[in-house]
Amino acid sequence: MVSNRQRPLRRAADAMITGTHSCMCQLPKTLHLLDDFPPVSTEAWDGAIQVDLKGADYNKKLLWSTDEGIIVRPYFRREDTQDLERQIEPIPGAFPFVRGRGSQSWQQVESPGALPTGAIRADAFHDQGGTVVQELGYGIALGVEKLVEKLEAGHSVEEAANAIRFVFAIGSNYFFEIAKLRAARLLWAHAVWAFQPQEESSCLMKIHACTALSDKSIYDPFANVLRATTEAIAAVIGGCDSLEIRPFGFDSRLAVNIQRLIKEESHLDSVADPAGGSYYIEWLTDALAHKGWELFQQVEAEGGYTRAKPAIDSALAKSRAAKEKAISSRRRTLVGVNNYPDLNETSVDPPEAPPGIWRAASPFEQLRRRTEADARKRGKRPKVLLLEHGDLTMRQARSQFSQNFFGCAGFEIEISHEYRQTDADLIVLCSSDPEYLKLAEEVCPKVNQPVIIAGDPKNQLDQLKATGVQGFVHIRTDAITALTEWQNRLGIGAQGTTHGNDNQT
Repeated sequence: MVSNRQRPLRRAADAMITGTHSCMCQLPKTLHLLDDFPPVSTEAWDGAIQVDLKGADYNKKLLWSTDEGIIVRPYFRREDTQDLERQIEPIPGAFPFVRGRGSQSWQQVESPGALPTGAIRADAFHDQGGTVVQELGYGIALGVEKLVEKLEAGHSVEEAANAIRFVFAIGSNYFFEIAKLRAARLLWAHAVWAFQPQEESSCLMKIHACTALSDKSIYDPFANVLRATTEAIAAVIGGCDSLEIRPFGFDSRLAVNIQRLIKEESHLDSVADPAGGSYYIEWLTDALAHKGWELFQQVEAEGGYTRAKPAIDSALAKSRAAKEKAISSRRRTLVGVNNYPDLNETSVDPPEAPPGIWRAASPFEQLRRRTEADARKRGKRPKVLLLEHGDLTMRQARSQFSQNFFGCAGFEIEISHEYRQTDADLIVLCSSDPEYLKLAEEVCPKVNQPVIIAGDPKNQLDQLKATGVQGFVHIRTDAITALTEWQNRLGIGAQGTTHGNDNQT
């Protein structure tokens, strides 16, 4: 018995099958997507971008120079990969194994620190502040040295290569970390092939990936969870064989569940080489591989990894110093650490990183813990009053900048639109450059606290200092230097002293 409700549905279904529905004739039999979306030339794209830039310099605004010396453009097209057929064409599981082993299933490691025995610790270069290229070049050099040792001990090339495992730490530079693992397999395949193995499969690199600790902080633990999640996804998309998520400031159960979510809900184990064909990642894989191979050849020219170790240590120290400077000057952001801090958070039973691991957040953590220790001693946190005045856009922007700046050192923040009696330890004027002199002349004579300016009004520096302004903070200020100086000047912590240096630059 068919109901009145079912009869129209039955007729519609019959019509779809037989093609007798009156509207069927209006549907196109073939989609001509290339006709509807004709190709757009690179020149046309760049022309449109120049219009949007409104005269701003294209290179300064849109090109990104990385720690590795690679210039990344704002977009990539097919023409950028036209010479990479040998990298792109092989199917997953085929030499040179850029696209992985042919299956995206990886082994979940749930026991922290459970590393493969005798593995090549390329993660150590990451943990010492090295660049991605240094991880690749030095990691391959160390791997080749281990391979030669096994060959000299009487093993065949196949036996030696199949016994070698690599450990890579995965940082938060998402696309670079994906491309790093792909480039590592490419480099190792060519390195092993030079020893003339009988089987191509022995050239496949075995990769154990672990989430990095260099970018984790004792503050804002949920930011650590987010970082670990994106790092784990990058490791999987890059094609790791096993993955360990190292908890830092969050429970090990969350570390295990991140892998379960990636596999059982996101199904990243269902696709081989999901990044394959991406113009950007294919180009980046090639760029990292070339620079990594050049560095590997430099190490070989010095006699191999062991003989080049002093030069390697020196190069890693230089890279680490450059990263520290970028973090300190806030040109590179660690959310919750050197920018966008949780102003109400305090560290409780902070986690300890394993020895030998450099963490970018440590200098800011030391500043904040120094403030916390002082607050426990005095019974109150040091306070910064942000005095907003005048131009709405400028005062709000500079007030937000100052809140983030001083919040990173654990200062309490008070915001006011007019001066009033306050127990603040430091006053920051937040206004526009043309309004600063009059505001400083009004405020400085009334207060005992130091007064500083949020900004860098170069044409008025001497006049502002003459009114009593004692410093300036702005986007070019080195945060660690300036915050340490103000902690000293305000007597915060055991190292509290009084300094007469006026300008924080």
